[in-house]
Amino acid sequence: MRTLFIEITIALLGTFFGIALYNSEAASFYRIQEMFHFDSFHMYGIIGAAVVLGAFGIQVFRRMHWHDIEGKETSIEDKENTPFRYLVGGSLFGLGWALVGACPGPQFVLLGAGWASLAVVIASGIMGTYLYGLVRNHIKH
Repeated sequence: MRTLFIEITIALLGTFFGIALYNSEAASFYRIQEMFHFDSFHMYGIIGAAVVLGAFGIQVFRRMHWHDIEGKETSIEDKENTPFRYLVGGSLFGLGWALVGACPGPQFVLLGAGWASLAVVIASGIMGTYLYGLVRNHIKH
């Protein structure tokens, strides 16, 4: 019963988040293109607010010593200090975002808003992630 409650809560939060993304125009192709052309601050403000809120949330998470539903203490591991892979990965992510006009979160929002062509983009992202998982151990990071 507790798992069902958690799943419903997550689904409601995800729905609320999608509605917020759509209404704030964060999922708008035109707003994203404005951002990449440096024509508007709108998206930078949203992303900046998300970064600040995320940093605050991680600090709270680390200090509260929360436990998962099985009673084990949760933690966030520190990332490896390998800037090259983050620069390459971030550049590829940004290039894909610029070409498609939407990052992964808003892709699902736009699909839900009726942009059926985003199904191809989402399927391609899932396939790319799967393929990376297959070759990850064979690539020098």
